Amino acid sequence: MKITATFLDEISSDIPHQNWGRKEWDRDFGAMKKMGIDTVVLIRSGFGKFIAYPSDYLINKHGCFRPPVDLVRMFLELSEKYGMDFYFGLYDSRFYRCKGDLQTEVEINKFVAEEIIRNYGGSPALKGWYLSIEVGRACKGIIEHYRDLGSFVKSVKELPTMISPFIEAGQKLAQGARLGGDPAAITFAEHEKEWDEILAGIKGAVDIVAFQDGNCPLEMLPEFLSINKKLTDRYGMHCWTNSETFDRDMPIRFLPIKWEKLLLKLQAAEAAGVEKGLTFEFSHFMSPNSCYQAAHGLYDRYCEYFGIQ
Repeated sequence: MKITATFLDEISSDIPHQNWGRKEWDRDFGAMKKMGIDTVVLIRSGFGKFIAYPSDYLINKHGCFRPPVDLVRMFLELSEKYGMDFYFGLYDSRFYRCKGDLQTEVEINKFVAEEIIRNYGGSPALKGWYLSIEVGRACKGIIEHYRDLGSFVKSVKELPTMISPFIEAGQKLAQGARLGGDPAAITFAEHEKEWDEILAGIKGAVDIVAFQDGNCPLEMLPEFLSINKKLTDRYGMHCWTNSETFDRDMPIRFLPIKWEKLLLKLQAAEAAGVEKGLTFEFSHFMSPNSCYQAAHGLYDRYCEYFGIQ
């Protein structure tokens, strides 16, 4: 299992910006290409007031700030240059989602999807949609949200749709939690039951499910990955892994992951029969151009292991 796709986290919720311009992004796309990445996914086109493209709708109707650079156009052009597929990540208002109003998030994103196709639909690199709301369990309204939004964006432009939920198996991975168990964590049986219900409800609206692999202990990951693959096969969906390249075990949020941990996660995904390795995310945590020196080492160790010159 190799990493052949990455999120682009320029409109971030909790990752610091690197303040790159086109020159820096061009160089990073080149590093992605060298490593074998063929797909990039804009994790979200907006988060709260900050947006990735000059959306007349979001600026005029929702008070978003006008961005100084059209990142969507730049990423599409770089994707074309390096022969990559680009998945467009939809808008997260932060406000309605936090109130539990997932249906209003759908209504806002209908305008966003139509605007994107009007402005960028002619790009040959535009190959998919990413539904940006992430959940770990069958929370209220999530089936309707994914079903309604996935179906709508497909009606605007028929492209594959992807979600990247997480495995809610306990985020605090201290030794005590590993040995004694986390009472708040989901069990294998609960995970299978809830995601069976969710996937059954969104069949036809969502094509790709890329579960995040960082929210559960490494020793539990193989079983969760096997469950995920079984469920996606059941409903005719593609099963990717979102192999996080940042470390959740450290007291500082967030630093590049130890190479051994990443390798174990990729091996578990391969053993489970997962189709494609996606990561969150290359540019901060794995790139030779990252502001984190440890990311340069992770890139080198990965390339050494896979014989990439």
